[in-house]
Amino acid sequence: RSHDTKDDSIPPVLADGGAPATSDELLAYLETLGIDAVTHEHEPVFTVEEAQAAKGDLPGAHTKNLFVRDKRGRMWIVVALHDRDLDLLALSNTLRSMGLATGRLSFASRERLMRFLGLTPGAVSPFALINDRGGQVRVALDTGLRDQEIWNAHPLTNDRTTALRTEDMLRFLEAVNHPPVWIEV
Repeated sequence: RSHDTKDDSIPPVLADGGAPATSDELLAYLETLGIDAVTHEHEPVFTVEEAQAAKGDLPGAHTKNLFVRDKRGRMWIVVALHDRDLDLLALSNTLRSMGLATGRLSFASRERLMRFLGLTPGAVSPFALINDRGGQVRVALDTGLRDQEIWNAHPLTNDRTTALRTEDMLRFLEAVNHPPVWIEV
């Protein structure tokens, strides 16, 4: 079974013309950064509920990840604790009040997801920022994640979950030139 299967209906080509990183390439990159990551395999999941059922006894905080865009086309990955209710209007207002977004947020299309993050639906996570070489996507993190020792997120595919320490996720985001913005959700 391949962990890097992409949706054949949308070509796996990024905005810069390159191929997106695979899950295995991401994990190798984390290793080069000296980041200890533990990856668990499971059946593909598409919702937080399915992910919760598949997680078994994995320790740490599980995340909910949204890929959204604002009125001007600015794109965001919003990462929150899995049990948070994320309201797009409230998120829009929060980002607008910080001067970071214009207009309401809406979910980005499948095509935009592939073009900028190299993903198909169900695999969104901050790890996807490895594919945003042009810096088109920003990342907003739920302040509730600050107090978590371990985060669990999909490593570019939804049939794996990777656990790493909070400080290591922040180090990864810095390494791929995507410093996060912390927001209350």
